Amino acid sequence: MCGICGVVYTDPGKVDSSLLKKANDLLAHRGPDDEGSFADEHAGIAMRRLAIIDLKTGHQPMSSRDGSLHLVFNGEIYNFQELRSALQKDGVSLRTDSDTEVILALYEREGKDCLRRLRGMFAFALWDSRKKRLFVARDRIGKKPLVYAQGNGFFAFASELRSLLVWPGVERAVNGKAVDYLLSLQYIPSPLSIYKGIHKLPPGHFLTFESGRLSVERYWDLPLGQPPSASDPEEASALLREKLTEAVRLRMISDVPLGAFLSGGVDSSIVVALMSRLSEKPVKTFSIGFEEEEFSELPYAREVAKAYGCDHREFIVTAEMAEVLPKLAWHYGEPYADASALPSYYVSRETRRFVTVALNGDGGDENFAGYVRYFAMKAARHFDALPAPARRALRSASELLPDRQAPFSFFWKLKRFLRSTVFTDLAARHLKMVCYFSEEDKKGLYTPAMLREIGEDRGKDRADAERYLDSAFLRAKDEDFVNRLLYADFATYLPECLMTKMDIASMANSLEARSPFLDHEFMELAFRMPGEWKLKGLKGHKWILKKAFLDLLPASIRRRGKMGFGIPLGPWFRGRLKSYWEELVLSPEALGRGYFEPAALKTIWEQHQRGTRDHGYRLWALLMLELWHREYEPGFKGF
Repeated sequence: MCGICGVVYTDPGKVDSSLLKKANDLLAHRGPDDEGSFADEHAGIAMRRLAIIDLKTGHQPMSSRDGSLHLVFNGEIYNFQELRSALQKDGVSLRTDSDTEVILALYEREGKDCLRRLRGMFAFALWDSRKKRLFVARDRIGKKPLVYAQGNGFFAFASELRSLLVWPGVERAVNGKAVDYLLSLQYIPSPLSIYKGIHKLPPGHFLTFESGRLSVERYWDLPLGQPPSASDPEEASALLREKLTEAVRLRMISDVPLGAFLSGGVDSSIVVALMSRLSEKPVKTFSIGFEEEEFSELPYAREVAKAYGCDHREFIVTAEMAEVLPKLAWHYGEPYADASALPSYYVSRETRRFVTVALNGDGGDENFAGYVRYFAMKAARHFDALPAPARRALRSASELLPDRQAPFSFFWKLKRFLRSTVFTDLAARHLKMVCYFSEEDKKGLYTPAMLREIGEDRGKDRADAERYLDSAFLRAKDEDFVNRLLYADFATYLPECLMTKMDIASMANSLEARSPFLDHEFMELAFRMPGEWKLKGLKGHKWILKKAFLDLLPASIRRRGKMGFGIPLGPWFRGRLKSYWEELVLSPEALGRGYFEPAALKTIWEQHQRGTRDHGYRLWALLMLELWHREYEPGFKGF
């Protein structure tokens, strides 16, 4: 596990070794154990290493025997031992026991096609000094990040955005469209970033930079339009159990201590149960909760830990811990508004005190329809046959429900559901269910300058966030209904929000997070099963997964619904974080940035304080935007 960075110039002699070292030093938290760099007349690449596998001989950059290829690699290749054996049988001589050298050897033999052989999480860059070609790839699911910038005669890349800012010529004009996406979705989707001149390499893609030309291509997707992977639920259960057990076993390969995040939900409980069966020692488990009991899952996590004899530790997050937010804003490198980044950071920090690697349950919901919104989207189809006036009447009825309901409460969910039924378009309905600021909420919020930046005609057609979601639904247009929903989240929310959150929160603490449910072979198997097996009827969330692991899950865990990683933001912003938010977001400095009408911000704040509406998650997004500015662009005065 590492941080990587580098630069390529079309003209020779321009690589500045001091800037390369500065870019690399900014990634030190991702790799505190080792560092290395390589430079020639056209390119410089560098890395920081968190040593997990092959502690003695895994130094990077790693070069081919003839000295023409040079590789920096961030991640883990879980099938590297199998690949290594196959290479040796073919007569390839390997000098190390590392997965890094396996990538290098495969690329020498197969070029870009080596990607189809790799099973793991990765972002790597390979400089071919003979052909003057840079090859950069990102894993299929988007576990490991990769950002890049192309300027006049150069190309730069890095694991994290701030490392790109050291290079002269990187355009750092703030992208207003990215801010608009942030308010809608809580994240900025690839290939966009907060800066107009910086882009993210999407998951499942690779790029080449050669002779000043940049090319980006997709190399993998979920198996759209493929036949079912199982003929009946019994066969499906057996296949899922076998493949997930294998995925867990591969992710337990480590030369350093490892453990697991345990939330008490179905997914992390299955991972811990399998780890316990595969390990001769008690599994070290780590859970996090809140003082506010309605947001805490600790009792369920405790039950699972006891059932499997785990070496279990728990931590409590309080409002006072928000003092770390400026540090989080620095680590994320661009505004990021998923509030669960805060507990994710703290559980990673505490976990790192005991282990270097932690398995988790990420991806279970996206594979097996675990979110309540999947049920809501399925149920809403029954309203589609109603005439438009009837759907509008339902929406009007939703307005009778009070706005002060806390996020994720029953009536909050009901109101969102009823409002969404007016739409028959999947993307519009989905956006209505997941958005932070809806298009209605944004009316009167933006200044004229901001409206010009994002396009004054917005609203006449479809919002950018809606078009973004629609592109995912269209790719899966021939799949069954539930699998279309799952694919949309696989292509958007999973990599852009959840994977970003976990990568940054864990690597900020030099902790490697591994996700068995995101094994691409497991995901391909699961996706090719009928959606009805995942969301059975209107209440059977994760039906086939629970069936496959029925004997490993305590009854209380099987029966409980999805809780989510919610945070008590509503009461926090009326209590211990009230002054903190007000002094930052309503400060003259913040109001002068030119995004928002001051009166609109003050209205949102006052409504929240009076309790007429709960704006907790919107207030969090506005706070994280301002904190990012103070870390990166303090003097920004609008467009």
